[in-house]
Amino acid sequence: MKKQNLINLVKYHMEKNEDAFRLEVVEIAKELDSEGDHAISEYLMDLISTANYYIPQSTYKNFQYLRKVTFENVPLLLPDALREDIIGVVRAINNNFGINKILFYGAPGSGKTESAYQVARLLQRDALTVDFESLIDSRLGQTAKNITLLFNEISRVQPSKAIIIFDEIDSIVLDRVNKNDMREMGRVTSTFLKNLDELNKEISIIATTNLYEMFDKALLRRFDAIISFDRYSKEDLIEIADSILLSVLKKSPAPKQDTRLFHKILKNCKQLPYPGDLKQIIKTSVAFSDIENEFDYLRKLYLTLNREVEPISIQVLQQQGYTTREIEILTRMPKSSVSRKLRG
Repeated sequence: MKKQNLINLVKYHMEKNEDAFRLEVVEIAKELDSEGDHAISEYLMDLISTANYYIPQSTYKNFQYLRKVTFENVPLLLPDALREDIIGVVRAINNNFGINKILFYGAPGSGKTESAYQVARLLQRDALTVDFESLIDSRLGQTAKNITLLFNEISRVQPSKAIIIFDEIDSIVLDRVNKNDMREMGRVTSTFLKNLDELNKEISIIATTNLYEMFDKALLRRFDAIISFDRYSKEDLIEIADSILLSVLKKSPAPKQDTRLFHKILKNCKQLPYPGDLKQIIKTSVAFSDIENEFDYLRKLYLTLNREVEPISIQVLQQQGYTTREIEILTRMPKSSVSRKLRG
């Protein structure tokens, strides 16, 4: 322990600044642990972790592994089935029903993380996300120790004020950093499960993952509810795309809406991307379009969704059911030339 640590302890004690005092103890414990004094380090951490106190909202900035997230206060676009599940999660947490550890799984862009923020928004709570970049360490055994420190931070959060979000929880339970060291993988996962079991049952945790199939059943059993986000039908995605396009076009004065052609492009696409990617594709198509051509964004949208390059085959477009006018928009070819080529 450095002299400055001792000075800080006395200073914070005299100022009755208990939050700063305890954070100083955490720093001392970490230093002792790095120097090999593991028993004393663990004793200090036990002393402050078993104390019945919470960190107020204003001191979130002092956390090492938790970050408060600022998110848009707007409704999330989801299919009816998923929307009902999210509302169910909110009700369960709000009514203290004993469902406080939830896992969202599904493909990238399916809305898992945004839905976690939505739960926090509807409950009027802070969203605190885990900073895995700080948590994961390449040194043998250090990630497991950091996980214990993380849960010490979580235990000091007032349950009714925040939702803890483990975004892409596979970062730690599958331990990508030490994937060649099975002992380290076991140590990290065991430490996580142990701390999760000992955590205050009233603290709400939402975890997300794209790798659900790779999870150990022992981990899955720890969650009170598991929700799949791989439940979008093509009709769901087209409806969501409509809302996205309306929102994007409001911010761009040049393009005009052609709902019929827009829907035809989406319906002819073999596999539509999930909302996260779909939003980016539509937004980029509008932003990059020729301002002199009010329907140019539809051509760009077609090219991106079908992974095609110009020139687009007018014969293929005809087979897909596009009219002469629509082919003109998608190919930038005059209608008379389109008609002549199709006749030929």
